[in-house]
Amino acid sequence: MRMLFLGAGGTGGYFGGRAAEAGADVTFLLRDARAAQVREQGLRIRSPRGDSTVRPKVVTTQTLSGHYDVIVLSCKAYDLRSAVQAIAPAMGPGSVILPIMNGMAQYDVLDHAFGAHRVLGGLCQINATLGPEGEVIHMGSHCGFIFGERTGEPRSARCVALEAALAEANFSSRLSTAIHQDSWEKYVFLCTLAAGTCLMRGSVGEIASTADGQAVMAALLGEAQAVSAAAGYRVRPEADAAARKLFSDAQSPATASMFRDLQQGSRVEADHVVGDMIARGVATGVATPYLRVAYAHLQVYQNRVQPRQA
Repeated sequence: MRMLFLGAGGTGGYFGGRAAEAGADVTFLLRDARAAQVREQGLRIRSPRGDSTVRPKVVTTQTLSGHYDVIVLSCKAYDLRSAVQAIAPAMGPGSVILPIMNGMAQYDVLDHAFGAHRVLGGLCQINATLGPEGEVIHMGSHCGFIFGERTGEPRSARCVALEAALAEANFSSRLSTAIHQDSWEKYVFLCTLAAGTCLMRGSVGEIASTADGQAVMAALLGEAQAVSAAAGYRVRPEADAAARKLFSDAQSPATASMFRDLQQGSRVEADHVVGDMIARGVATGVATPYLRVAYAHLQVYQNRVQPRQA
């Protein structure tokens, strides 16, 4: 199975690098500067699960040729449309796209561009970023890679083949038979974490240590869960319990990647994550007042940052 990973940031770099390390046929499609860096230094992974330097196959948009069986997208939401253009030449008659992006709105874009039957459901669970010298830094030992068919036979031939290709990689991979449910639960959790940590500019522990922090996080979680339920995917008890446990942990250092991007003055996925959750609430009649406050805060930030980056 030939796999193409678009980008080698914290998420794509870790999962693609570990898959290549395990012997999978992995190629990275990278921008010129990142491609030159990986070719020269290798793809360096620093992780509690073991450090590694992998020398994977690398292409750019100028050198991309041939078709791939699976194309993994881990880009930011604001780069999705350019990503669609970049991967189009790699799409053959049997190619399938696997987005492991935040949120749910990416499926509308990818379905429109390539057809829903060519887009798997996917998500990942990892805390990773790029270090100052381009190394992939995995923070914490947990790393999960979940994928599945959105319609039809859950254990399709293409998903079973991908399951086998990733079996020996240094992360937990799972072929889901309920990918919509898994994706919504991840979205609910992520939206709550991003809205809360960005709004209050601190970690979960710092928020939970305040007089009303736990109540605010619970309110954000409740709104996101209500939207998910209105979409037909009520959060399961075990996922609810895990989220509530974390969001009330006064010792937790957890933050959202969106918060870390905000701290660095970078663009954020506010529209794609928090804004889209609110829009889905509007469409289904679910009120989201706490999420709206967080989104307004993020929009003020975006309006300050994006003109400087234009």
